[in-house]
Amino acid sequence: MIQIICGEKGKGKTKILLDHVSKAVKEANGSLVYLDKSNQHMFELSNRVRLINCTEYMISNSSEFVGFISGIISQDHDLETIYLDSFLKVAKTTKDNLEAVLRKLNDLSEAFHVTIIMSVSMDREELPEFVSDKILAAL
Repeated sequence: MIQIICGEKGKGKTKILLDHVSKAVKEANGSLVYLDKSNQHMFELSNRVRLINCTEYMISNSSEFVGFISGIISQDHDLETIYLDSFLKVAKTTKDNLEAVLRKLNDLSEAFHVTIIMSVSMDREELPEFVSDKILAAL
């Protein structure tokens, strides 16, 4: 399943995401992965969380991003949760293809039993209708 933390830029989505990771580390039986656009939060994450700086992997569009996520899932059979900070930037996603990308990520998460929690710099009303029940927090 996917879960979304949404709101305008600067509203505190990353803090909520990092708090969620900190709580999950204490209860996790499997692996946790945190994807971001930099290494900025490296020291805020437990050493049990794998931080991936997506800018190092030359992802140029949302299809490549979905393939990147598929690769992460395929390499770690103990993967429990993927955290995506700055989703729109990291996933090279626009409002035009947002619904398609979210549907693909949701399908992947359900097929492989991996939760994907992401921060999205958009208001709740701007998100596709099918994710309305997947909103973890709206700021």
